Amino acid sequence: MELTFLMKVRIAVVAAVGIAAIGIYAWPMIAPADPLDVVSVVNGAISVYDGMVIIAIAFGVGFVSYFLAWPYGSQIGILAVPAGLSVWALRSGDVGTLMQLNAPIGRRQELFSAFCWEPLFWLGVVAAGFIGVFVASQIIHPVRAGHTPEGGANKPKKRGLGDVFTCAVAIIGSAIVAQFLIGIFARDYTIWDANAGVAIAQPATGQILFAVLTAFGLVGFLAQRILNIDYVWVVIGSCLVNFIVVSTYGNNDVVASFAGRWPAVFFSNSVLAVLPIQVVTFGTIGAITGYWIAMRYDYWHKNEAESD
Repeated sequence: MELTFLMKVRIAVVAAVGIAAIGIYAWPMIAPADPLDVVSVVNGAISVYDGMVIIAIAFGVGFVSYFLAWPYGSQIGILAVPAGLSVWALRSGDVGTLMQLNAPIGRRQELFSAFCWEPLFWLGVVAAGFIGVFVASQIIHPVRAGHTPEGGANKPKKRGLGDVFTCAVAIIGSAIVAQFLIGIFARDYTIWDANAGVAIAQPATGQILFAVLTAFGLVGFLAQRILNIDYVWVVIGSCLVNFIVVSTYGNNDVVASFAGRWPAVFFSNSVLAVLPIQVVTFGTIGAITGYWIAMRYDYWHKNEAESD
């Protein structure tokens, strides 16, 4: 898939639809009462009804985006929902402020525990957009749903669904590697701590954006190159990042011990300062981007080999 001017226009149009429908129109459904509060299910701002409406809107956005990006709807349309969610992820308050507003140690422990499972909701919203794209592709023509300029194959040779072990490695491995890389890239002021090793201040939202996009971009690239697997499994892996980091660095004992020595805006691992919506949203965009860079690299490498 060549990134021509027309292709860039398709991507821009799809992103604009997602931003308008989800990022702007649906914002009142999830907007926290306090502008400094976070976009999260833990603050009670998102009701069950609102959650269902958001998922329905995501499906519609994916469905429409497929046609707007024709004949590359399957490759581009999936970006619409993450683009819309990215507006929420950028407008949200940060975890440091959330911890300041919830000073009791017990409450902080509850919040981190909730962060373990919240990514499943955001992954469901992203999945609704993916399903919308798929349904639209089947309405038009099932055979053309995977068409690409390079001969009609936009999927790797080995289908992840047919290899359970490879899928499991991709999901778990991508989550482990991604959380490690995010911890490196999403760094703010760092102080040595005798017990935890380091105390890291809340990173800026822009730093989090860079860290998650870069981490999952690298993971998406490596997953395709090493495992020859689809980006979908890396996207699924994004919902495990918060679970892994909270289990390791944010369990009850660690939170209680750390809270007694440092202000609320400091964390034993910087990934604890990244919201679930930020991990899933930016992670999805990064995984898709990394996958297609790997595909283009493979295409270029084969052409170079043939020309030699």
